[in-house]
Amino acid sequence: METLVKKSRKQQIEEKATQLFQERGYSATSMRDLAQVLGIEAASLYSHIKSKEEILQKICFRMAGEFFNSWADVEKENGSMTAKMSKAMIAHVKVITQNTASSAVFFNEWRHLSEPFLTEFLSMREDYEGRFMQIIDDGVNSGEFKLVDQKFMMLTILSSLNWTHNWYNPSGTLSSEEIGDRLANLLLNGLKNQ
Repeated sequence: METLVKKSRKQQIEEKATQLFQERGYSATSMRDLAQVLGIEAASLYSHIKSKEEILQKICFRMAGEFFNSWADVEKENGSMTAKMSKAMIAHVKVITQNTASSAVFFNEWRHLSEPFLTEFLSMREDYEGRFMQIIDDGVNSGEFKLVDQKFMMLTILSSLNWTHNWYNPSGTLSSEEIGDRLANLLLNGLKNQ
């Protein structure tokens, strides 16, 4: 018999806030809206959380942590830079598709973080993007990749992957790994006949 895990009130608040932030946007979601969805008084929320931004911080930094954790397998890749980039792209898509609502908030609402959280978030993003640029740089230096503008290529790759949360269907025919693999193949090999 399956055991049901009861979510804490704090988890319920974060889950509902994530849905509202995704649907309405962070700015357009009030604490009153959140309380109404949860069926509680707005004042009761403050016994569980300090502010609406605290929830946004948790979502953004939890997702950032998941992206960094996904690199464990990428860093074990000792083969070609193509194999390493493919692994990185698949790992990225897997994180996005684990929770598309959190991914949408992560990609679209981070701008509402206040200092010092915004600076910390941007520093983490720069570090993460730098990992993709390093693979590209290593591939160019080894002659495996064409000479390209590394930043432009990194932004092209991540922009393509980051839209996955908008159309991913968990009950679809492709797994997140298969989607990541197809995107990696397309972005690394293009549309040309080989």
